[in-house]
Amino acid sequence: MAKQRVELETRRARRARRQRAWVVGAALAVIVVAVGGYFAYRAAATLPGSPVPSQGNLHIQSESTPHVEYSTDPPTSGPHLPYIAPWGVHTTPIPKELQVHNLEDGGVMVQYSCECPDLVAKLRTIVARYDRQVILAPYPGLKSKIALTAWGRIDQFDEFDEQRVARFIDAYRGIDHHPS
Repeated sequence: MAKQRVELETRRARRARRQRAWVVGAALAVIVVAVGGYFAYRAAATLPGSPVPSQGNLHIQSESTPHVEYSTDPPTSGPHLPYIAPWGVHTTPIPKELQVHNLEDGGVMVQYSCECPDLVAKLRTIVARYDRQVILAPYPGLKSKIALTAWGRIDQFDEFDEQRVARFIDAYRGIDHHPS
């Protein structure tokens, strides 16, 4: 009988240890998820620019092909041509339907709407730091002097801010948005 009692107590002790280990493991898992969620939320909340819901990535044959109106100006996603504009500095506007494919390929558009050679020179200096996936181009009719776009993100402002431009480029440049 004493042997049975010892075996019973041993089993109870093992069961209690397993239960404690499970509770501790579950608590640690909850803590890890909560901490990860907190940091993911903080990272998303501090990303530059404003988020814009995706309008998809339908390919169209030409600029004149009828398609849905873009939800932002300049666009941040949506129907686009099946090829991209060359990366770098442009002196003429790039059609919206072409810009969007560059954004889908991980590009960032830096655009301006003013006769402002000093501003353009400053923007050119920033864009020149990147060998690919950044375009500087005029965009007549912008509501602000400067617009930064990436896939699903936009930032518009009137006063030059080098850190703001570089931070936007660094946050979004190189992120491919083709469906998996």
